[in-house]
Amino acid sequence: MDQIMGGDGAFPLETWFWEMPICTRWWTTATVLTSGLVQCQLLTPFQLFYSYRAVFHKAQYWRLITTFLYFGPISIDLLFHVYFLQRYSRLLEESSGRSPAHYSWMLLFATTSLLLLSPFVSMPFLGHPLSSTLVYIWSRRNPDTLMSFLGLLVFRAPYLPWVLMGISLMLHGTVPKDELLGVVIGHIWYFFNDVYPRLHGGSRPLDPPMWWRRLFEGRQRDETANGINNEIAVAEAAPPQPEVR
Repeated sequence: MDQIMGGDGAFPLETWFWEMPICTRWWTTATVLTSGLVQCQLLTPFQLFYSYRAVFHKAQYWRLITTFLYFGPISIDLLFHVYFLQRYSRLLEESSGRSPAHYSWMLLFATTSLLLLSPFVSMPFLGHPLSSTLVYIWSRRNPDTLMSFLGLLVFRAPYLPWVLMGISLMLHGTVPKDELLGVVIGHIWYFFNDVYPRLHGGSRPLDPPMWWRRLFEGRQRDETANGINNEIAVAEAAPPQPEVR
């Protein structure tokens, strides 16, 4: 039983789930749950897609979120997209540091950009381009990583988005505009966070503002400060020790 469940008594799937960083964990969970609710006919895709009129004229604000959660009905294609979502989201979130402030700010930038651009490209569901954004950013930040497609094609990570677009083109016969849109958003983020600082003395115009950092880091900082203050207070309240000669 220990071999099946693992040394700590947890199933491998449970361990895999809790090891994911918080943003990736709940995004993956919401994605699978949304497809499950559609599969059980408790929701329909028509209730989930992004529509400017539905959001701002009918106050259906949940569509601003659900458009990024629905990748289609439960199928092999869904598993493929969930795998890419959690893999590259996890890699980026883990590399952004212990606090989720930077990674969540990147997600906010990407989702807002996609929502603004989607009416111009007639794209009601934005989960695919958001996933492509993450793949592009990761691939540019890991230029020396070697990758393989079916063991036949070996290439470096920066070519991954283009390989995926080529596969999509072969399978569907059309240019994958959702992946192209994700590449555009991803390149903007990559340029201003990884290239621009090297050209302008470390300036990072797309870093999260201080108020956003406080949402995620303020409590931790306050707890640390309180702990230090308590230690100082205890030390000051302690009676002086006799000097040993």
